[in-house]
Amino acid sequence: MSSKSRLRAEALIYHAKPTPGKIKIVPTKPYATQRDLALAYSPGVAEPCLEIEKDVDQAYRYTNKGNLVAVITNGTAVLGLGDIGPEASKPVMEGKSLLFKIFADLDSIDIELDTKDVDQFVETVKTIAPSFGGINLEDIKAPEAFEIERRLKEELDIPVMHDDQHGTAIISAAALLNALELAEKKIEDVQIVINGAGAAAVSCTKLYKAFGAKAENIVMCDSKGVIRKDRENLAESKAEFATARDLNTLEDAMVGADVFVGLSIADVVDNQMLLSMADSPIVFALANPTPEIDYNLAIATRKDIIMATGRSDHPNQVNNVLGFPYIFRGALDVRSTKINEEMKMAAVKAIADLAKESVPEEVNITYQEKRLTFGRDYIIPKPFDPRLIECIPPAVAKAAIDSGVAKTTIEDWDKYKQELFVRSGSENKLVRQIHNRAKSDPKRIVFAEGEQLDIIKAAQIVYEEGIAIPIILGRKHIIKELMKELEFEADIQIIDPKADDSEEKRTDYGMRYWEGRKRTGITKYLALSRMRERTYYGAMMVKTGDADGMLSGYSRAFASVVKPYLEIIGVSEGYNRVASANIMITDQGPIFLADTTMNIDPSTECLADIALMTKSMVEAFGFEPVMAMLSYSNFGSSLHPNADKVKKAVRYLHNYDPNMVVDGELQLDFALNKELHQKIFPFSKLSGKRVNTLIFPNLESANITYKLLKEVNKSDSIGPFLMGINNPVHVLQLGSSVSEIVNMTAITVLDAQERLKK
Repeated sequence: MSSKSRLRAEALIYHAKPTPGKIKIVPTKPYATQRDLALAYSPGVAEPCLEIEKDVDQAYRYTNKGNLVAVITNGTAVLGLGDIGPEASKPVMEGKSLLFKIFADLDSIDIELDTKDVDQFVETVKTIAPSFGGINLEDIKAPEAFEIERRLKEELDIPVMHDDQHGTAIISAAALLNALELAEKKIEDVQIVINGAGAAAVSCTKLYKAFGAKAENIVMCDSKGVIRKDRENLAESKAEFATARDLNTLEDAMVGADVFVGLSIADVVDNQMLLSMADSPIVFALANPTPEIDYNLAIATRKDIIMATGRSDHPNQVNNVLGFPYIFRGALDVRSTKINEEMKMAAVKAIADLAKESVPEEVNITYQEKRLTFGRDYIIPKPFDPRLIECIPPAVAKAAIDSGVAKTTIEDWDKYKQELFVRSGSENKLVRQIHNRAKSDPKRIVFAEGEQLDIIKAAQIVYEEGIAIPIILGRKHIIKELMKELEFEADIQIIDPKADDSEEKRTDYGMRYWEGRKRTGITKYLALSRMRERTYYGAMMVKTGDADGMLSGYSRAFASVVKPYLEIIGVSEGYNRVASANIMITDQGPIFLADTTMNIDPSTECLADIALMTKSMVEAFGFEPVMAMLSYSNFGSSLHPNADKVKKAVRYLHNYDPNMVVDGELQLDFALNKELHQKIFPFSKLSGKRVNTLIFPNLESANITYKLLKEVNKSDSIGPFLMGINNPVHVLQLGSSVSEIVNMTAITVLDAQERLKK
């Protein structure tokens, strides 16, 4: 099966199972008791109904209207698929709803209308509009899209935006302002070529003009060439941008141009056209997935170029997700009646300004950059920059208030920014960060249990996604059968430690193992025999540099995996012990838990070591550790030795590093409830902070807690991550899911990357 066919199969399974589609409705109020139901429905529901009848704006207080966006289409211009109809467009609209939720915590319902008639479309949206706080129009073909948006903006009193038009315009305008600054050019002076004349191209051009671009300096091209004033039967949307200049082709227009913005098709610009442009040319080749000119060709042709594309694998990605979630967030938070030009321009300026600020280490780590700084390869923020939600919505909300279209105001802007950060959808960002970092420099990872179907599935995913280079241990004929069953066609290493063709390497590993362990009761015979076992063999591969990391434990008891690791890999220099941590992916963001698997009843010294190791691990993921040392006691409320050891460990850490944000001993609820903690223990180092790291007083409490969170709260768990061990070897949880194995593979790759840096 080709990679394209496999992607098709995986995409269909993803959308079909375990529940069809990508979104669902989740209750926000209690509903367990009869009293709850009486308040939720009859008779209690009558009270908010009567209040809204008196004042319709009370719908924002008593219903979800103020946090609800409709994503509406008729499926006439979907992605690169064209006019595929309303039903076929639904997966795309569900995807847009998903992005609203994860980036801006906006609830969204997708609505697909079975009509191409502008009047019917407009009337239908107007009829359902009272249900929503905002309308996001999507994938509607031009020129109907212009008329639909214009009429709805005029006739509705809630924000309406056609993202295909304005999303690209806003993000590219921010990039253009910064590119012009770097090129030391003024927008009112530059010659601009727009290739493409659809909804996005028209909206981009209008916004550039709003920022000062001169109409006489703009040339727009479509599939027939330059749009000239003397062309017959010009559509109204194109006539506005027709030029009187004696130009016919894109090639003609490019001569001496300062800026090229492509919103068209692949490979329409060649290197000669690029060479004909002015000094320090600005080229935004935004056709996706293949730009108007190849990025590598462009930067090789012009060393003075400033270039952006729509692709994530090149610098300066113009990605609509930088805009639409946050623009609607700001608009709805002040109950704006429109998304007007002032609000769009405020978003542009906020995005452009953010690129000039110091980039958080979390972003550098996510994109494997040493230090992102404003310049030719960084003119707009990255999509996973956590500051976007604190930056764009306030700018949009402020513009709505100042321009008179907001129905409410915001008094405390600092508090508003804090509320936005909580909404930021950070629960899944860590997983994306881990995968992106792994892909930047994949490593050779040994899978010791290669005869298990789920292990082969995970190996297939990490190989095809570029996360890791799998090395699979086990009987070759079984592994190849499983690969055939999965249509996993790849030239990867498969090693059977028991096979005759492994004898030379097996003997070499066995002798090395014996040399290191001969004074600990290991005989030469036993050492050579153990190399027939996959965990021992795999650990020696990592020890000798034949692999970069290893995973085992899917079908084996934890102790049987860790023992070979400790015997062969051993404790890292400068550490006294090995500990472990699990990362729980919660709706409050990632929480790091330690020690979940290694030290049964840690002493005061051991707890301090675990805390310091965990601190380093949390920092490696780009987070500032805010650490609670847990107990059943709060700050000396119990004098029992079990609580006292935690108190002493905290005292040691405070003396060791006074700047370390750690405190305890603390009960778990006081650690995680920021308001309760600040009220009762305002003296604590954790007061007013969100705790993201929990150090448990013993193994059983940590192990039980993470498994309880995983099963009852359905929090994803990544781990256990071994800390203090000499090489990147980690343990899979017994019976791990395929996604858990993939995540642990990415973690192991990251561990290998970090060790190389050091």
